[in-house]
Amino acid sequence: MVKATLNALVERLSLTEQDANLSLTNPNRLKTEVLAGLTVALALVPEAVAFAFVAGVHPLVGLYAAFIVGLITAVFGGRPGMISGATGALAVVMVALVAEHGVEYLFATVVLMGVLQLGAGIFKLGKFIRLVPTPVMLGFVNGLAIVIFLAQLSQFQVPGSDHGGGGHGLAGGDWLTGVPLMVMLGLTALTMLIIWGLPKFTKAIPAPLAGIGITAAIVIGFGLEAPRVGDLASIQGGLPGFHIPTVPLNFETLKIIFPYALVLAAIGLIESLLTLNLVGELTGKRGGASQECVAQGAANVVTGFFGGMGGCAMIGQSMINVQSGARTRLAAIMAALFLLSFILFGAPLIEKIPLAALTGVMFMVVIGTFAWNSLRIMFKIPRSDALVIVLVTVVTVQYDLAVAVVAGVIVSALVYAWRSAKRLHISAHDSHTVPGAKTYELDGPLFFASTDNFSELFDIENDPDVVIVDFKRSRVVDQSALQAIEDLAMKYEASGKELRLRHLSRDCHQLLTKAGQLMIDSDDDPEYQIATDYSVKTGAFGGGH
Repeated sequence: MVKATLNALVERLSLTEQDANLSLTNPNRLKTEVLAGLTVALALVPEAVAFAFVAGVHPLVGLYAAFIVGLITAVFGGRPGMISGATGALAVVMVALVAEHGVEYLFATVVLMGVLQLGAGIFKLGKFIRLVPTPVMLGFVNGLAIVIFLAQLSQFQVPGSDHGGGGHGLAGGDWLTGVPLMVMLGLTALTMLIIWGLPKFTKAIPAPLAGIGITAAIVIGFGLEAPRVGDLASIQGGLPGFHIPTVPLNFETLKIIFPYALVLAAIGLIESLLTLNLVGELTGKRGGASQECVAQGAANVVTGFFGGMGGCAMIGQSMINVQSGARTRLAAIMAALFLLSFILFGAPLIEKIPLAALTGVMFMVVIGTFAWNSLRIMFKIPRSDALVIVLVTVVTVQYDLAVAVVAGVIVSALVYAWRSAKRLHISAHDSHTVPGAKTYELDGPLFFASTDNFSELFDIENDPDVVIVDFKRSRVVDQSALQAIEDLAMKYEASGKELRLRHLSRDCHQLLTKAGQLMIDSDDDPEYQIATDYSVKTGAFGGGH
């Protein structure tokens, strides 16, 4: 049921490769990619500026991060269609570091963050994102949709009244009232209406770009008083220059920046890999987790040396890109290049764009991102799954994505462990191969949560002199299970009886030597293959024994 909900979300948003010719020699495809990149770049400007304010740094620090991270991940990332840049999830962690130690320590932290992410990619740790269950994914998209919505509320505050609190746009600014509020609401609604209605008539131009253009033309043409991008800050600047962070190269500096770098690296990779999975569902792509880790790491290392605040994948901008029809790397590359051109040449024009138009675009992203079906099925799915969805959603909004996903995975794992522990069953009968012996056949996994039940299933006092435990339909999972088997063998030995174990996997019987009573036919011993990284080239999982 939960999987069906996620699939419904995907079906509502997706355009697969079969729907379009992805060759860039096709003029229509080229136009779609370029216009999608322009749309994303326009939406990136106020986001990068706002997140820079949240982190307590100059707006250009956010804009440079959006350009550099966006460009490098677009070229080398694991999934065409993804957009990366400065994000609020990272900014709220950075603010304490900047306030206490200054921006140079932030640049050093971003470099170290990138190194950690590179390590995660080199050692292929990205594959562990597959451990995130579907309810956590639903909570992730719902939580991120709410965060994106809350972040837009700052646009309904008086420009300059609040740039720093909380990261969600709810911290103490002066709200618009009267006519300015009505104008802001009206322009936002107009943008949303254009985005909703235009595709019904034509898809020649991305609807979000049309919404921004028409709304901006109305505001400029009629001279309406409405907050504009320039009211946030000037985005005029030059090319980012190479800059080694001016911090002492000693252990004290490492003690300061390492905790922040570790948290930022974890948040950045989790958000990037979950976004990679979601975009993969929308575009019909698979794999690339380790490649995305490497790309994110390289991007942040470079960003730290060029005066940027670092970044990661952005689900909102990625949704804009995909919904605008982008399916190749060109759109993300163009978004980064357009953003740089805005900084260098187009600042006076871009600063005239009304914030209401960009807010309308993001509100439509919120509507498209939120898994509305998850509300309908909440009382139909297992209560544990519903709890995980709500938990991840709430924690994402209240704290940050990394904490939310870790909490969701832990709760899901505990629920799974509890359910699996109750699946361990045993059947006893006289042995067919050893006269006078008794055979116990286990069915279900043996691990830390089921070891107590396992020990209670045997009648040591009344069993015959030879007892056989058959693990053919069971799997010994962890050290707790091995210890439980060894303890059982010693109890039978203390009673003067012989315990024989059959159909144990090789990794288990190699460790169970203390009791010295193993009886295993190596031909019966199963080998278990473990899937590692998915290969995009071969289209298959690599494996090992």
